[in-house]
Amino acid sequence: MKIAIASGKGGTGKTTLSTNLASYLAEKQEVVLTDLDVEEPNSGLFIKADLIHGEDKFKMVPEWIEDKCTLCGICQKVCNFHAVIQLGKMIMVFPELCHGCYACSELCPESTLPMIPKKMGELKHFKKDKLNFVESRLLIGEEQAVPLISQTQKYVDEHFDTNTIKIFDSPPGTSCPVIEATKDADFVILVTEPTPFGLHDLKLAVETMKELKKIFGVVVNRYGIGNDDVISYCKEESIPLLAKIPNDRHIAEIYSKGHLVYKEIPEVKQELDKITAYISTFKKGGVS
Repeated sequence: MKIAIASGKGGTGKTTLSTNLASYLAEKQEVVLTDLDVEEPNSGLFIKADLIHGEDKFKMVPEWIEDKCTLCGICQKVCNFHAVIQLGKMIMVFPELCHGCYACSELCPESTLPMIPKKMGELKHFKKDKLNFVESRLLIGEEQAVPLISQTQKYVDEHFDTNTIKIFDSPPGTSCPVIEATKDADFVILVTEPTPFGLHDLKLAVETMKELKKIFGVVVNRYGIGNDDVISYCKEESIPLLAKIPNDRHIAEIYSKGHLVYKEIPEVKQELDKITAYISTFKKGGVS
């Protein structure tokens, strides 16, 4: 089962929920937590595990072979992202803009733009007991997170069977990286906070999940601040409210030390129990 944890904005507590829920579930069953926020992964700050595998990740980009090129201009015409442009008698390739669609390479009549690998990031796999943790990190200067997110998901699919609980800590917002991180999820947990900003961005996230035809529920973090507008919105829209994690200074202190919250705050563990119960019901086909 694939569970994506997302939000309409950053700073709502996705990583807090992801790391605590994964660690809690791993006390009883095999779990893999994957940090798909590849531009700024931080789940690893809370997961103490041993590195068992690491590998570089590459994307394919074109390389211009000057002596064979007839300067026909097809490559520039077919590139929608301006990654390949013709300047006089030269073809310039901008790898950071390339989406790896192969159009310029495949349609070049003289085969002067072969695709070559370019390193875009790194993947690391950690393990402790029943908890697996997979983290990918985009190289500084790389502009596209989607290819690395896609390859990271592929790694998880190839190394873990369908019976394993797979939790994906997704990027914030509603842009392309979020779409890539959640599009294959069986269930999406949207984390928000009970503030006007939280409600505004939750609505954006909800509309995105509806467009993707995803089954989803909401977890309210820092419950007790702001107002009850988020709660009312969920009721009006018939969105399952999975849990309410209290606003507590002690939680912030534990988090700032890189520790798991549920092990020290009973109220948080109780809320994780509610989420776990809902997930169990969902797995049995009782949620529609």
